[in-house]
Amino acid sequence: MAEMFTGKYNHSIDTKGRIIVPAKFKKNIGEEPVVSLGIDGCLDIYPRDRWEAFVESLDSLPGNLSKVRNIRRALMANSTECEIDKQGRILIPQWLREKVGLDKEAVFVGVGKKIELWNKEKFEAIDLSDTESLEELADGLSEYNISF
Repeated sequence: MAEMFTGKYNHSIDTKGRIIVPAKFKKNIGEEPVVSLGIDGCLDIYPRDRWEAFVESLDSLPGNLSKVRNIRRALMANSTECEIDKQGRILIPQWLREKVGLDKEAVFVGVGKKIELWNKEKFEAIDLSDTESLEELADGLSEYNISF
């Protein structure tokens, strides 16, 4: 079974747009991860093999639906292959940083098969520690046969 990404880590982005990948993530992300626009105002970072599997799943959707074509365009046009340098940093292109408001402080969040990279203020605005909210979220997933 492939490694899962969990946890959150705060890191600074330097003036060139480089950010150190947390050591816990670096060992499983590979040397050439793919960074893509996420759907919640963050960036998604995929190991190469998981990105390829994700693209295959998109390709399996019916191409005659405009929603499918548009999501393919949006995700593929707003993704790029990146390299991790010898210092363990990844360069996030300026155009992607601008789309999600990444400036100086960012948060890496492990969400299973991928990593999300958030503007720190945006991420902190989502109160994930509120017990009542977590209970409401869990209740809303009951139809998917997920046990907590």
